[in-house]
Amino acid sequence: MRILLSCLFTALALVAAPSFAQSDIVKRQVQFAKGKSGATIKGSITGDQTVDYTLRAAAGQTMTVKLSGGSSVYYNVLPPGSTGEALFVGSRDGNDSTTTLPTSGEYTLRVYQMGQASSSGKRSNFTLDVAIAGGAPKAASTLSAEDHKMVEAAGRAGDGKFNATGKIPCSKDKGQPMGQCDFGVARAGGGTAAVVVTRLDGRKRLIYFKAGKAVGADLSQADGNMDFKATKEADLYLIRAGNERYEIPEAVIFGG
Repeated sequence: MRILLSCLFTALALVAAPSFAQSDIVKRQVQFAKGKSGATIKGSITGDQTVDYTLRAAAGQTMTVKLSGGSSVYYNVLPPGSTGEALFVGSRDGNDSTTTLPTSGEYTLRVYQMGQASSSGKRSNFTLDVAIAGGAPKAASTLSAEDHKMVEAAGRAGDGKFNATGKIPCSKDKGQPMGQCDFGVARAGGGTAAVVVTRLDGRKRLIYFKAGKAVGADLSQADGNMDFKATKEADLYLIRAGNERYEIPEAVIFGG
């Protein structure tokens, strides 16, 4: 079970997750029985349909969700006011989540299918067990200034609103010679930025920088290798994301 606190990836998870047309989303409200702090939701989903289950919770509380059912069904946890950013991405992180909520308001459990089940119109049954616990400790839910800056950068990167674009050296697999990949960077100042790289196979890779340090990438179990390592030589970041390699000049992150 993955515990998600108020940190960098809390704000960034959905930048690389599936996007959904708002008109295709079915919305349903979750209501707990009187005196209860949890509920069991039984539902079904067909093809590329998306179902949003909404519920209100307070900053600092803990939301626990467990999904069971069809192997092609996933869910994301979206915070209040989200336009796609998620606290948890099921297609990457699994079926169970325990999330410390960063703010008060209406949260969304977004249920969807992927792969052949989505494209073929398959109907799948599922069960979501949802529970809310705890109060709202003052310090537990606050994002740092750098985390807020990262939210800004991630949002602009997801929308394709870049401060700069260009090419960087890249390699998709171990042992391959370096080629040139297109990139776009959304900067939030002080060395905090989100870099979107278009790999040589056309897929996107996101690399995150916080206060001048490369801190992670949107690797998932589907990549096979989820190791992330970054070093810096002079003004060049040398990054290994799974089996991939990237060389990113410092000027990409800081500008100039």
